[in-house]
Amino acid sequence: MKTTFTGILLATALMACKSNKHEADAYGNFEAVETIVSAEGTGKILVFGVEEGMILPADTIVGWIDSTQLHLKKTQLQANIKAVLSKRPDAGPQLQVIREQIATQKREQQRITNLLNARAATSKQLDDINAQIAVLEKQYTSLASSLQTQTTGLTSETQPLQAQVAQVNDQLSQTRITNPLHGTVLTKYVEKGEVVNYGKALYKIADLSEIILRAYVGEEQLGQVKIGAPVTVLTDAPEGKYREWKGTITWVSAAAEFTPKVIQTKEERTNLVYAVKVKVKNDGSIKIGMPGELQFSKP
Repeated sequence: MKTTFTGILLATALMACKSNKHEADAYGNFEAVETIVSAEGTGKILVFGVEEGMILPADTIVGWIDSTQLHLKKTQLQANIKAVLSKRPDAGPQLQVIREQIATQKREQQRITNLLNARAATSKQLDDINAQIAVLEKQYTSLASSLQTQTTGLTSETQPLQAQVAQVNDQLSQTRITNPLHGTVLTKYVEKGEVVNYGKALYKIADLSEIILRAYVGEEQLGQVKIGAPVTVLTDAPEGKYREWKGTITWVSAAAEFTPKVIQTKEERTNLVYAVKVKVKNDGSIKIGMPGELQFSKP
C-alpha cells in the first residue's frame, strides 16, 4: 500500500514537472536604438544639463556652446551692409526737380497754345516749348534709369553679406545643444566647461519605452517567422521563474549567419541562423544586454 502511494506521488510530481517544463523557440539579447548626440558648433560648453539616467523630452535645449565670436561676426556684417546701403543715391529730390521743370514748361505750352489760337503767338514759339518739354522728359527718363542702376548695383553688393549673415545665424542656432528624441541618457561623454569641436560626441540616448530583442532562429523555423506576427518574449524572474511579455516581430534578416557565440540554441553551434528583431513594450524592467527567450504563437 505504501509502495503504491509513493509511486502515485512520484508520477504526479513527474507530470507536474513536465507541465511546468519551459521550452523556447529562440534565444537572444535585448538592445535599443541608441543615438549619439554630437556637437554642431565649436567652442566652450557654457551650459550642459545632461546626466546619465536622465529622461529627456524630444526637442529640449539641454546646453549651450559659447557663441561670442559668432555674435561679433554678425554685428560686423550688419555694419558692412549698412555702410554699402548708405551709398544709395536719393532719387526723390533729383527727379522732383525735373518733374517741376516739366510741369512749368507744360503750363507755358498751354499759355502759348492759347495765344496762338488768339493769333498772339507764333508756331515757332509753340515748337520751341514742345522741344524743351521733350528734352526734359528724356532727361527725366535717363536720370531715373541711372539712379535705378546705381541702387540695384549697391543692393546686389549686399547680397553676399546677407548670405553670410544667414550662415552666421545658422551657426548660432547650432550652438544650442538640442536633444533630438525622447529617451534615457545612457552615457555622458563631456562636462560643462570643456571645449568641443564640430562632431564631438556629447552623450548617448535611447528610447527604452520600447526595446528590441534580437534573437536567432534556424532555417526550419522561418515558416513561423512573419513580420508583424505576435510572439511571447520571456525574461528571467526570481526563483527560477519567467516573466512573459507581448512582442511583435519587426524585422527578419535576409541573410544567414553563423550562430553567435553568446547564443545557445537547440541546434548545433555551427548551424546557420537568421536574426530577427522583436519589439517589446518596456516598463523599465528590461535592460540593454539582458538575455531573452522567444516563443512563437502556436497555430
